[in-house]
Amino acid sequence: MKKKTLFRLWKYVYKYKSKMFLALICALISNVLASLAPLIVGRAIDKVVGKGNVQFDYVIKILVILGLLYCISAAFMWIFSIFANIVAYSTTYDLRKEAFYKITKLPLKFFDENAHGDTMSKLTNDIDAVSDGLFQAITQFYPGIVTILSSLILMLYLSVKITLVILIMTPFCFIIASYITKNSNKMFKQQQNTIGELNGYIEEIIGNQKVVKAFGYEERSQKQFEKINDKLYGFGQKAQFYSSLTNPATRFVNNITYILVGIVGGILAVISGLSVGKISSFLTYSTQFSQPINNVTSVAAQLQAALAAAERIFSILDENEQTKEALKTEKIQVTEGNVQFKAVNFSYNEDRKLIEDLNLKVEKGDTIAIVGPTGAGKTTLVNLIMRFYDINSGSILIDNKDISHFTRASVRTSIGMVLQDTWLFSGTIKDNISYAKPEATMEEIIAAAKSANIHSYIKRLPEGYNTIISEAGGNLSEGQKQLLTIARVMIKSPPILILDEATSSVDTRTETHIQKAFAEIMKNRTTFIIAHRLSTIRDADLILVMNNGNIVEKGNHKELIKKDGFYNKLYKSQFENRQI
Repeated sequence: MKKKTLFRLWKYVYKYKSKMFLALICALISNVLASLAPLIVGRAIDKVVGKGNVQFDYVIKILVILGLLYCISAAFMWIFSIFANIVAYSTTYDLRKEAFYKITKLPLKFFDENAHGDTMSKLTNDIDAVSDGLFQAITQFYPGIVTILSSLILMLYLSVKITLVILIMTPFCFIIASYITKNSNKMFKQQQNTIGELNGYIEEIIGNQKVVKAFGYEERSQKQFEKINDKLYGFGQKAQFYSSLTNPATRFVNNITYILVGIVGGILAVISGLSVGKISSFLTYSTQFSQPINNVTSVAAQLQAALAAAERIFSILDENEQTKEALKTEKIQVTEGNVQFKAVNFSYNEDRKLIEDLNLKVEKGDTIAIVGPTGAGKTTLVNLIMRFYDINSGSILIDNKDISHFTRASVRTSIGMVLQDTWLFSGTIKDNISYAKPEATMEEIIAAAKSANIHSYIKRLPEGYNTIISEAGGNLSEGQKQLLTIARVMIKSPPILILDEATSSVDTRTETHIQKAFAEIMKNRTTFIIAHRLSTIRDADLILVMNNGNIVEKGNHKELIKKDGFYNKLYKSQFENRQI
């Protein structure tokens, strides 16, 4: 899995191969120039020692040359860092963009089954971890490769025998690093998963503080937070501990190698007359040769965290998208609003059937109320009309056209939906109302607000329709937020309406005004109303009573009361305990 993740990540990086090539050239020039310095110093030492006196003019000349080398090397390393930064952050930019695009293509089932906070963590924390890891990898690996090669060539040039000592010891560094990395990788994966779990819990608690405080859940939420936080601490501590072992272990091997180089160099100096300058250069090159290995192991924690984070991001990219529509799919043009279900079967899980062989015909302008106990399939029915979920078998027709043959976007454009749960984004009131129709004029926006009985409230605000709504409409009451969502649908003026208990958050007086507005906008439009308060749907043309995914009764209010069946029991249950 680790190799697969690394390969997939490399494909994103490879898109910037031209900048990577320029970075490699800069690293090559910088490190080659820096590698020449020990050779120059070694020869200078031999010259000074050989003559037995110090020539200050020569020493100054050498110092000037070394200064120029290091200045030019530093300049190219600076340019290299710029290119490395561009490659790393451009790669994560692409990853973030693709991940967010993927989110928009996933079916609702994904969001129903995955914690929102964990998904958000993948798009933020995990991408940041990949970004940091990539930058460290590029800045360490590129110069490291060049440093190793240049040092190896110059060491072979100075002494093959001493070079063999270094080459024999080097594999031990890789064996130790590989063993430790293998064990630490498991901990980093657990760490990133727990970060996602923690973010999900925080998002859940912060987003529902009213409920938390209302039920006195503060202490219990703190304990649950500490439980997850302790788990994160444990995984994080173990991950960092294992990864931190790598650098000291490899440095220990490198120090032994350094000692061996000094011993072998001294022996060769006595036996074959190896000069002091060459031994000095060799000691420097042996350190340069091992330095890239030490550098990589010192950032092993970030690299492991980056790979673990990349694996979580790729888990989103690997999710099955909503069933792709045919290339020649047309846009449906709804003019009448007739809706028909033909032998529809649907279930969220294959092993648990929900809707079976549903047949229903709704004519233009009809108001259809859907009632039933929790879990009966009321919301599922309208979700199928909206194509939030695709049916398992059968067909759903709008104006005698099978909606599966048309784009989801065109089907949803023909339907206006007001949900029980309101959603507003951070922006002006005007922008929120015109969300379904961006090209709407100010007159249309005001007319929609008046229809939803929210215009007078908006006019009392300091900035009127240009008032900024805070995130999720936090500066509005539940009723006001619902009125704005109703205005949003009214401006769309679709041929089919779906109202999912749309007035549940408003007071009785406001509800009366909204019901009048609905009565006006519902004229000549097919309307589906999911109702919990049965008193609000007495005037519906047809009431569908659902239970266990099936329509068990249907008719108008009076007919169903006379039947004295399931609907009558539901209706009476809402009033039998009411005090007059």
